[in-house]
Amino acid sequence: MSNIIVTDSNGQVRALPIEAGSTLMEVLRDADYEEVQAMCGGGCSCATCHVLITKRAGDFPPVEENEAMLLEMADGYDAKLSRLSCQIELNEGHDGIEVQLVKEGF
Repeated sequence: MSNIIVTDSNGQVRALPIEAGSTLMEVLRDADYEEVQAMCGGGCSCATCHVLITKRAGDFPPVEENEAMLLEMADGYDAKLSRLSCQIELNEGHDGIEVQLVKEGF
C-alpha cells in the first residue's frame, strides 16, 4: 500500500495510506486534520485545503489559472511548494510524497 507523509502545523509527523483515485484533500480530511477545512468541498473555489508539497513523487497536474489565483492569496503561499489538495488526485506513483499542512488565518 502507498503512503504519504504528513506534517501538521504543530510539527507532528504521520504516515497516511492512500487509495488510488482519492484526492489529497479527501485523505487529509478523512484523517481529521483541522488545518484542511475544505470549505468548498473540493470545488477549487476557497483555498482552505492549501498545503505545501515538500517532497514530490510521481506526476502532479499542472497548476491551473483558478488554482494559482487562490494560492497567491493563501496564508503561507510558496510559489514552488503550494498546491490546493483538492486538485491532486493520488495514485500509486505518489507513494512517499511529503505534505506540510498550513494553518490558515481567517
